[in-house]
Amino acid sequence: MKDLNWKTLSSEYLFRRPWLTARRDTCQLPDGRINDEYYVLEYPTWINVIAITTDGEMVIIRQYRHGLGRTCFEIVAGCVEPGEDPMDAAKRELMEETGYTGGQWQEVMQFTCNASSMNNITHSFLAIGVEKTATQHLDDTEDIEVYTFPQERVKEMLLQGDFMQVSMMAPLYKYFSHF
Repeated sequence: MKDLNWKTLSSEYLFRRPWLTARRDTCQLPDGRINDEYYVLEYPTWINVIAITTDGEMVIIRQYRHGLGRTCFEIVAGCVEPGEDPMDAAKRELMEETGYTGGQWQEVMQFTCNASSMNNITHSFLAIGVEKTATQHLDDTEDIEVYTFPQERVKEMLLQGDFMQVSMMAPLYKYFSHF
């Protein structure tokens, strides 16, 4: 197979913020052409969690998403802090957003939401046998409702479009097709 990698000739940061950094790269393509205006969005590593309670129900959250201007159903998700293990971040986010802890954990997949312009990876975890042991510990801008639904209802919600983000849909589709 031929080498399809681009060579980065230079990078210029347009802005840097804790949750988003944007840069413009000048790249040389394998055939020698120069692309002098390629934009990359740098994000922290993300996690999400399919959490199944001891009763076999799925923990689902609902929150407002300003980019869409909608309130959405989701699975628990968040950012991995610098130096934090993704599974530890997933356990932390589940507890902070829902108050659920414990269970048996496994990583079920890794993916990127947009490999052409985003540089981060999402680690998806499955937690089976979680229990409500704490109260929510939300960030200042979070307002999250927590629900538990039978798995068949979550599957119906997924198929009828109640989940809008691909980062929520991909692990749910994998769960319902493989577990």
